[in-house]
Amino acid sequence: MIKSIGAKIYAFWSDRKNSKWIKNPLEAQEKVLKNLIKQGVTTRFGKDHSFKEIKDSRSFRELIPIRDYEDLRPYIDMILDGRKDILWPGRPLYYAKSSGTTSGAKFIPITKASMPQHIRAAREALLNYIYLTGNTEVVKGKHIFIQGSPVLENKKGVALGRLSGIVAHYVPSYLQKNRMPSWEANCIEDWEAKVEAIVSETQKENMTIIGGIPSWVQMYFERLNAKTGKNISQLFPNFSLFVYGGVNFEPYRGIFEKLIGKTPDSIEFYPASEGFFAYQDRQNDKGLLLLLDHGIYYEFILASTFLDETPLVFNLAEVEIGKNYVMIISSSAGLWRYNLGDTIKFTSTSPFRIIVSGRIKQFISAFGEHVIVSEIEDSLKEAIDQDSSIVRVREFSVAPQIEPELGLPYHEWFIEFETPPKNLEVFAKKIDDVMRAKNIYYNDLITGKILRPLILRKVVTEGFKKYMKSIGKLGGQNKVPRASDNRKIANVLKDYLIKD
Repeated sequence: MIKSIGAKIYAFWSDRKNSKWIKNPLEAQEKVLKNLIKQGVTTRFGKDHSFKEIKDSRSFRELIPIRDYEDLRPYIDMILDGRKDILWPGRPLYYAKSSGTTSGAKFIPITKASMPQHIRAAREALLNYIYLTGNTEVVKGKHIFIQGSPVLENKKGVALGRLSGIVAHYVPSYLQKNRMPSWEANCIEDWEAKVEAIVSETQKENMTIIGGIPSWVQMYFERLNAKTGKNISQLFPNFSLFVYGGVNFEPYRGIFEKLIGKTPDSIEFYPASEGFFAYQDRQNDKGLLLLLDHGIYYEFILASTFLDETPLVFNLAEVEIGKNYVMIISSSAGLWRYNLGDTIKFTSTSPFRIIVSGRIKQFISAFGEHVIVSEIEDSLKEAIDQDSSIVRVREFSVAPQIEPELGLPYHEWFIEFETPPKNLEVFAKKIDDVMRAKNIYYNDLITGKILRPLILRKVVTEGFKKYMKSIGKLGGQNKVPRASDNRKIANVLKDYLIKD
């Protein structure tokens, strides 16, 4: 009772506090930028880029080039070597380790200024949910977030680990008794053994909040079902809130509804090692509220012009709804005009809400078609919705086949079904028809006989899991790429196909 009343009061206070910057978004961003420059002026990076001369957003753009991790690496290497005041005053609190594209592992600094913003955003998302729904029952039961190990390494005096493992150290004291799994289970490195331990610890608990990357929560649910013979709502009748992030949930929705036995409320998070950028603030709106008062300054470049020599850069006042942008961030972690690699679309500008449309490096344009991840995900979802049978998808990935043994090139879809369509060819045509309607370039290539319609391959049960395990990326924050512009993944997935 006391916890429920406290949650309501705290949620009310949080809503009033956040409404100030939500109603004044441009002012909030200007304030963030000024504070970032003030903090960065004495750093090595600030001196190299004449921060003292920065007067406004225009001079900020002129003096600091856009960089990705590889470009920023000389400064990161100085920090890793133990030097202070390089990208941000002092030394980082943590390094968040994540996978790189060309440089192997990436070590993203998390500072005394940026770490609280990660925790603040997650807390505010939950409080916002409680404020709008009045559902305080969620705070009474047990909570679990399927995450990486909280065991951290020491790298010259700075703790190093996965972001989810770092965040595990910041569970507030008033939620410690509700937290699952145990510290010992959370520290298990082997993902399959870890899930088994979590299942054993949680199957008889009163779980009310469950969260994590959908594919790994799915594995947890499936193990619970296999061990008990019950669906999740039978096991956890008070389970009412699913929190997720990292990938689009829609392709998983059908199988989750089957596993759970009902449709709980859900909140989508948009966190990354580089920052916590947005969360779903309305149950009836898929858009995520962009966090403009959380130590991050945003800029945007149209994805279609990103590879131009001098692409136009837009600030928040200049963006348009529905256009595909690459998101550029500057943050209190010392990431300056940093290309995160994500693409987003605005669904609203009052307030500013976004959806994540993909990765700038996850696309297919082997023939100039410029197919992005959101088009792939939406086409699959629409084909599922249109199919007369119940179709449930476990995982999928798409790649171009440039040199087929026979006929024209095509897009090759690898799909692992929980429940396959009755007619695979008809289902594939539905996906292709939606893709052609969504992407004029793809349609022109089909019409012009440059490409033939997509080919769909059925992956064996747990084939993607086996693939991820084979490359050492099972569990944690690792996700299967939805789209690739090459055959690297496809050539491995060929070993996990159902032989017709």
